[in-house]
Amino acid sequence: MLTGASRSAVAAQIDAGLIRVDDTTVQSRSQRVSEGQVVDCPDPDVAEQGGLAPEPDVDVEVIHADTDVIVVDKAAGQVVHPGSGNETGTIVQGLLARFPEIAGIGEPQRPGIVHRLDKGTTGVFVVARSSRAYAGLSAQLRNRSAGRRYLTWAWGRPENDTGLIDAPIARAIRDPTRMSVRDDGKPARTRYVVEARWRDRGVVRLGCRLETGRTHQIRVHLDAIRLPVVGDPRYGQGRDPLGLDRPALHAVELTFTHPADDRPRTFESPLPSDLRAMDEELGPPDVPML
Repeated sequence: MLTGASRSAVAAQIDAGLIRVDDTTVQSRSQRVSEGQVVDCPDPDVAEQGGLAPEPDVDVEVIHADTDVIVVDKAAGQVVHPGSGNETGTIVQGLLARFPEIAGIGEPQRPGIVHRLDKGTTGVFVVARSSRAYAGLSAQLRNRSAGRRYLTWAWGRPENDTGLIDAPIARAIRDPTRMSVRDDGKPARTRYVVEARWRDRGVVRLGCRLETGRTHQIRVHLDAIRLPVVGDPRYGQGRDPLGLDRPALHAVELTFTHPADDRPRTFESPLPSDLRAMDEELGPPDVPML
């Protein structure tokens, strides 16, 4: 094979709509090409060159899949891609078992991944299944045209019902596993709106929208304005977790322009059972959800 990929890998890429000739998607494995035509395909068989091993036993809830994108509804405790202390059992390894063609998309150790959610965060995120989706989604995240909305519960009493936290984030000096607001950090912007208040409990429910995507961004930003996320073991300042074993943070909505037709698509994730139970335990809010 001219690409160096195996026949089975190329066949899978054709079936997934990942190979294009002169900017037209190849529909048949027997399609012939002529001298001078331009063939666009993913990197050759990354899995056979030492990439990640597929893990069919990893349960991943896929709520949408087409030839360009895979939309995942992430459960609490799942890790998106391998990293320190999490070399196996990740979402991307589970996806490789179902969608082997993503092995050639993006970085070998995080194929198809254009953004991620923290281990304790639940909700919706997108994985690129084609080269054009990887490039397009990455650009949308960089230029802030993709929309990401989160729900979170926090301790405290914000002075205003809406706000913008514009504060750079970097690794904490004394603890590199933590992030902190620092003047020498990378730009980070989080918008929030108060959706409900429980004044007697000192808890608020916030809708947050990311304009950037820094590590632990929402948790760090809210902690910086004295609104630590409920259940957060790292930035929660030792407050009552209200029965949770992870931060009360859920990626409820994701909007992006689909690379196939340049039309906006929105995907949503219902509130998981642990956050729903906590919300119900709090009782009727003083200010109902918007």
